[in-house]
Amino acid sequence: MNYRDLAVKLQGQIHHFSGIFYPHFSRPRSKFIEQMIYGIQAGRDVKLSSIARALGEEISLKKTEERLSRHLAVRGLGQKINEILAEHGSRRVHDNTLIIVDPTDIRKPYARRMPHLAHVRDGSTGELVSGYWACPAIACEPGSRRMIPLHGRLWSSRAPETRSENEQLLGVIDTIAAATKGRGVYVMDRGCDRGVLFTALLNRRLRYIVRLRRDRDVLFRRRRRNVMDLGRRCRMLYAQTIVKEERGGEKVCHLEYGVCPVKLPGRQEQLYMVVVNGYGEEPMLLMPNVEVGRSRRQVEFVANGYFSRWLVEETIRFLKQCYRLEDIRVLDYERLKNLVAITMAAAYFSAVWLGESLKLK
Repeated sequence: MNYRDLAVKLQGQIHHFSGIFYPHFSRPRSKFIEQMIYGIQAGRDVKLSSIARALGEEISLKKTEERLSRHLAVRGLGQKINEILAEHGSRRVHDNTLIIVDPTDIRKPYARRMPHLAHVRDGSTGELVSGYWACPAIACEPGSRRMIPLHGRLWSSRAPETRSENEQLLGVIDTIAAATKGRGVYVMDRGCDRGVLFTALLNRRLRYIVRLRRDRDVLFRRRRRNVMDLGRRCRMLYAQTIVKEERGGEKVCHLEYGVCPVKLPGRQEQLYMVVVNGYGEEPMLLMPNVEVGRSRRQVEFVANGYFSRWLVEETIRFLKQCYRLEDIRVLDYERLKNLVAITMAAAYFSAVWLGESLKLK
């Protein structure tokens, strides 16, 4: 394989892709974004030193780093990039496209000088460590492995501008909803089972599928009931066999589905809780506001829509490892946020824009 020719082709594709940013930024800023995307792809790293080294400019490495760092400090750069990505990706988002919003952690256990370091819960070990919260949003069609990165946001709970995690999550959703004009179905794990988010999504008339916590109460036949009690007593209507991918192999799961008509306390909307037996020891409880009734097709759409979230989890884990996102080292909060958004732009280029033949190489 001729790596020089491959690098030239990659630069040409990135230059073409970066045209989506040129109408929104000055020429120097657009060139900076283009160089950052190339440096992240070529160096497979988000450290400015690695990006500068991949650019191979005929000036000192220190000068290249200083220039990149200066551009990276522009306030609001990351949010604008996210808006452009969501707008461009919205062309591929249809009514039933799944939009997975999955808060994750960026661990920095040994950092001392990075700004606004907060405590985050490590998703792998469950331990509290120093770091930041991030929220990628990735779209995919039901049953498809093709991912469309739409948004990448980083925040710290200790930053003065951060009022709440709910505000950050709604900021991600609102940015995407504005671009897609409300199309798509937002899929979230039980960490997003919050009254504030349910109220906001229902008020915005956005469709969603959220996994419920065990301690959630709902109204069933005008009486307040615990969702786990309802789930255990729910009559199963349909069955399905799926293959679950796990580390080290595959696992065949025989699932059963049931449906309970419920309402959220304080809300008038008629909702349905989908109960899934067979995935674990306890029933899995899903709360969609998409039409369910007792249709097998609709019930399986809800369940399979949530299962797609696990494919996206693997994609997010890959992005963190491929681009070494947890090795991020800039010492300014604005630069941190902007760099995460640019990394999502690099992921969009790789997943959506890049030609299949060049991607394989």
